[in-house]
Amino acid sequence: MRGPLRAIAAGCLLALLGACNGNPPLDFVIGSGSENRTLEPIVQDFCRAKGVTCRFDYQGSLDIGLALTDASPTFDAVWPANAIWIEMFDTGKRVRDLTPITRSPVILGLRRSKAEALGWVGRPVSTADIVAAVKGGRLSYLASSATQSNSGAGSYLAMLSAALGSPDAITLADLRKPGVQDTVKALLAGTVRTAGSSAWLADLYLKSLDRGIQYDGLWNYEAVLAETNAELKRRGAEPLYAIYPTDGVAAANSPLGFIERGKGPGPRAFFEALQKHMLSPETQGRLVAQGRRPAVGEAAGAEPDPAWNFDPARLVPLIRMPEPAVVRAALDLYQEALRRPSLTVYCLDFSGSMGGTGETELKKAMRFVLSHDEASRVLVQNGAGDRIVVIPFDSRVRRVTRASGSKADAPVLIAAIDGNDASGGTNIYACAEAGLREIRSTPDAGRYLPAIVLMTDGRSEDHQQGFLDVWRQTGADVPVFGITFGDADRRQLDTLADATRARVFDGRTSLREAFRAVRGYN
Repeated sequence: MRGPLRAIAAGCLLALLGACNGNPPLDFVIGSGSENRTLEPIVQDFCRAKGVTCRFDYQGSLDIGLALTDASPTFDAVWPANAIWIEMFDTGKRVRDLTPITRSPVILGLRRSKAEALGWVGRPVSTADIVAAVKGGRLSYLASSATQSNSGAGSYLAMLSAALGSPDAITLADLRKPGVQDTVKALLAGTVRTAGSSAWLADLYLKSLDRGIQYDGLWNYEAVLAETNAELKRRGAEPLYAIYPTDGVAAANSPLGFIERGKGPGPRAFFEALQKHMLSPETQGRLVAQGRRPAVGEAAGAEPDPAWNFDPARLVPLIRMPEPAVVRAALDLYQEALRRPSLTVYCLDFSGSMGGTGETELKKAMRFVLSHDEASRVLVQNGAGDRIVVIPFDSRVRRVTRASGSKADAPVLIAAIDGNDASGGTNIYACAEAGLREIRSTPDAGRYLPAIVLMTDGRSEDHQQGFLDVWRQTGADVPVFGITFGDADRRQLDTLADATRARVFDGRTSLREAFRAVRGYN
């Protein structure tokens, strides 16, 4: 485009954005997957050049999909990891011009010494090899939740495809095949920690190294593993070795789409310009430099790193993505039957300050998360193999209720919670310690992924060190997740979460959403 024409086009766009007529500058919100955090500067450079205020709202792929079911979405654009989440939940067809921006396959990154011990360095590795290593007790890993994170869903769907041994897309009939379920269940049994975010999972791996804890590896995007290895190299730590299963992998296609929110022509004009910019050869080159594969074609110019088997120009066999209805059925199967079962202790604050709204909201939130039909709408339902412990507390621990995650046991747990009234003081540490005792005394506790979920609206007397001493003595990897409400002292929950390599969720706006989110981490 010649200079004068380019100036006219830019002027037209600025007029549409309101920058030429005295109107406030455009505020543009992008609902984005966490894996795009390192790409945000590329977008923000463009936003500044156009005089637009861009805000990223980082959420899991499921959260982005669920936001499209609301009457009034809060995004002007969506940028999830994969289009399947839009296809499953955008029944009103609100998202327009959904177009892939980058690609990144979901692969297995192992500590190089572990890959060498397994004899996997420099040779092809199949899913059958991985199954054998897990069954033999020689391999375990971190993995995102298949129902809450796209990387988790991608690795899981690839496992299903490999278990079928067919290049065809998975069907509903395939999901019912016992041999397929047995293979995938064996693979998922290797999971030792899970998360609702790909970026958080990588951070967990790095944070654990700081504490002297070495996991064998993690399932994640090729690009996230590249970023993780860059940090490991900076620290002088052992790199992760890339395993590309020969049976096929799923790939994120990172689509960017527009949502019409009745804000006039400005947002649409800006979106079209942004999308064009992200697909331009110059920007695609910048994305490739960050370990991504381009939206179209192969990653010419990407630098492979043989030291950890990284090669973003390598052709990898991709599985065929199933139809949305099959994906949904597969995710239900994962949540209810195939994933490693969880052992969850809910420490619930019924101190006096929870009286009124707090007590009502807590009971509603727990009724939601424990009720199979309610929770299944957002893919956080418990499975029959899960174990659940409910411990209401104030300044002391109240009655402990234990049950399975089966649909039949839910009323028992809900009744135990509903029978409590708010009164007394607050001692979060007494409840957390009681939770540790429950986990330790559970028969065959090693079968489960354990966690304590501690919800409070107040500040406890400081018995933190005593609890952490007991936690360390157990020798188990038991994260303590926090949920805040009201005037909760976040610092106390943050300290527990940091020490146990967990995280804290803000329940002040919605306890229901906080309890839903924490389910992706257990």
